[in-house]
Amino acid sequence: MSLRDRLLYTYPHCGIITHQGERDLQVGKKEFSEIRCHLGKTQRQLAQILGTSLKAIQSFEQGWRKVPVHTERQILFLLAMKKSPRQKNRPCWVIRECRREVKQNCPAWEFQVGDLCWFINGTVCQGRAQEDWRKKMKICRQCKVFRAKLPI
Repeated sequence: MSLRDRLLYTYPHCGIITHQGERDLQVGKKEFSEIRCHLGKTQRQLAQILGTSLKAIQSFEQGWRKVPVHTERQILFLLAMKKSPRQKNRPCWVIRECRREVKQNCPAWEFQVGDLCWFINGTVCQGRAQEDWRKKMKICRQCKVFRAKLPI
């Protein structure tokens, strides 16, 4: 099974399968390591990029510590930029056919970052502003905008 298949189907935080419980929605140790390798970085290099210690990176990859939300956001962002550099993609509000009232209240539209809507808190998805990262990612991981941005 390819890394893409494991990310999309085995690891629910990036894909279409959801599990009950918050723990299932976090980046796991194996996935963290695979993403680091996919980025082409050593543990020391990734620690520097993420602004954390080498010990923290080792702990994430060994499963001794959970990957914090801010680290998960950052590593997913880096992976998205590596795999799909900024280009003229159709914005999320076009893909999802958002009504004018929804767009006007959404930070993705306000800042014209329709391909990074999944990265920004407070975006309007499923009829309301999504402010909590974990809850938001439950929605984003099943969205074609997110999945298109992280082609592995």
